[in-house]
Amino acid sequence: MSISERKKKILAIVVEEYIRSAEPVGSKAIAQSGQLKCSSATIRNELAELVALGYLEQPHTSAGRVPTPMGYRMYVNELMDRQRLGIQETEELNRRLNQKLQELDATIGAVSRLASQLTNYPALALTSSTSVTLKRIDLIYVDANTFIIVLMLSGNTVKSKLVKLPVSVDQEMMQRLSTLFNASFLGISASEMNPVLIHATEQAADDSLGLTAVIAAFAIETLTEANAPSASVFGENRLLNQPEFRDPDKAHRLMSYLAGGGYILPPSDTPGQTGEVKVFIGPENVAEELKDSSVIIASYDAGDNTRGLIGVVGPTRMDYSAVAAKLSVLAAGLSRRLGAGEAPPEGMHNKLIIKEPEDKHE
Repeated sequence: MSISERKKKILAIVVEEYIRSAEPVGSKAIAQSGQLKCSSATIRNELAELVALGYLEQPHTSAGRVPTPMGYRMYVNELMDRQRLGIQETEELNRRLNQKLQELDATIGAVSRLASQLTNYPALALTSSTSVTLKRIDLIYVDANTFIIVLMLSGNTVKSKLVKLPVSVDQEMMQRLSTLFNASFLGISASEMNPVLIHATEQAADDSLGLTAVIAAFAIETLTEANAPSASVFGENRLLNQPEFRDPDKAHRLMSYLAGGGYILPPSDTPGQTGEVKVFIGPENVAEELKDSSVIIASYDAGDNTRGLIGVVGPTRMDYSAVAAKLSVLAAGLSRRLGAGEAPPEGMHNKLIIKEPEDKHE
């Protein structure tokens, strides 16, 4: 249901004043803002109607009003000043985000190196976020030929893109597209942003300029990158220290597989809780290159819907208990460092799950 421009202005004043003061906003404060040319009685009537429509609510102990979730949504989608985030601010935000991601990558590399040194086996550290979706989409109008796409992800990280157009576009089109994208593209995966959805959005926006496709392509690219695993492998040559891998061909196949980023377990077998350890022995491993090896995996929580793994690969005769204990401590420590978890209580043993093939070979 549409509301009048005066109601929208009053709603915006209430939201911004409540954000500033954290106190219910009355008609007197709205009148004193100087943004409206109407009487206090008119403002009171408009406030009452906004309450009836569900955009505001009135606490029992106060004569003022506060926004409802519906009111905040109207404010975010249509009323707030979308040009407050300038180009320089957007670039600075992205610079800081990229720096944080580089720090995480460096941490993962250090962990794989440490795990390899502690166990004397090849080690792999992996982060994978499979549930990142869009939380909000903002389209910031800069001028007739320029706008900025700002995507807030479910983990509250932000990605943006400056788009320059060979044709002119008006601010009304930006607002219409923003509303449609926030209605249909939030909380879904990149694969669900399919041609049918994109075409429907394009038609609903009456977009003949191809803007919908540009915005959707950036959203899909961003989600694909956010959900892609980041891996670091260290110590592949340690296999050569083991008698089982003295055969150069056998060692080369496994070393090449690990160096090439080959997965060491199917995603469905990822350990669930932080510190939980799983062991895959010989034929249990999915990859053919791992059939003569054992894999030990510990899970960690990197926050923002991101799970991680620390694992080692070695001969089936490895000391499972010792390796599992070391990986469990590393996983717990990494979770603490990333601010995503807590150390297990003193004296509490981390859960160890060992899968064994039906036919054991000495």
